Amino acid sequence: MIVSGAVLPIPRANIDTDQIIPAKHLTTIDDEGMGQYAFTGMTGGRDLLAEHPDAVVWVAGENVGCGSSREHAVWAIAGVGIKAVVAPSFARIFHENCYMNGVVPVIVDASLIERFAAAKTITIDVENETVQADDDAPIRFELDPARKPFVLHGGFLKFLNGKIPQIRAWEAARA
Repeated sequence: MIVSGAVLPIPRANIDTDQIIPAKHLTTIDDEGMGQYAFTGMTGGRDLLAEHPDAVVWVAGENVGCGSSREHAVWAIAGVGIKAVVAPSFARIFHENCYMNGVVPVIVDASLIERFAAAKTITIDVENETVQADDDAPIRFELDPARKPFVLHGGFLKFLNGKIPQIRAWEAARA
């Protein structure tokens, strides 16, 4: 799986979930339409999205997704087309929610963030765990091997749904 495309550069530290999607929009348990609220809690956030309408990779600073736990934050960024987040560190629950919803969480050294934020295009080879800014040399990163299949299948529920034929075959063999 390759994620490649334009960059949304917001290399600030500690962008919390309330900046990604304010609590007032947490009125549903469905991810449909959450993109319309992405970055509405951040001053100038919607302007940044308008300046980078084709972005598929968000470059963020350390501790991205901190604050209150809300899956809606990942739903919101996915709803505007973000398929991966490149950052030096992730808040634990936001990191987990990325895996569960098929958004690739790429952790790189903090010294690389400025270069990635300046890139026009970032290419992420999920299978081989490399990330590349423009025509620079690819950089290795690591995904959790237990959760990598979730990202490769578009999220945990899609991964699990793909296992249904195997589950049914297993059940039929024991009936």
